[in-house]
Amino acid sequence: MTPASPAKPDRRPPYQHAADELRREIKAGRYKPGEQLPSYRELQERFGVANMTARSALGVLRDEGLIYTIQGRGSFVTDIEGVGANYTPPAWYLKNSAEPAADGAGLSGLSDVGESGSPEAAEPSLAEMLTALRDEIRALSADHQELRREVEELKRTQQPPSWPPAQS
Repeated sequence: MTPASPAKPDRRPPYQHAADELRREIKAGRYKPGEQLPSYRELQERFGVANMTARSALGVLRDEGLIYTIQGRGSFVTDIEGVGANYTPPAWYLKNSAEPAADGAGLSGLSDVGESGSPEAAEPSLAEMLTALRDEIRALSADHQELRREVEELKRTQQPPSWPPAQS
């Protein structure tokens, strides 16, 4: 991990530091497409973090589409040429990173000026994004509850009759 400058301490969680370092190495070509990344234990030792922290770091990269994991085998670099040729790091990464995007594209919405003349108009506000996420979570929760009801109903219809029959 790279140490934070004393003037502005970096308060991001350790898994993000590890993910940032691995992301840089993948983009720099240290790990080629299809190449296996270090194991959780190796990442633990390298970054001085717990097993779950190493797992979380790889989870971030997996969610971004930079790596894929095969259970029992490990994590591997995605073929960036075929799958992620237009890869742009997530907004939170670009906002917290001093380095510009490798392809120069970055977040085009962040650099564009909207109709009102301010950069904020080019992208949804934090409040709008949080509202959209809350609505999505509510919809997923409703779907989850409906699926639970369906499973319970299936269980009731498929239960064998109890033997001996209940006496009245």
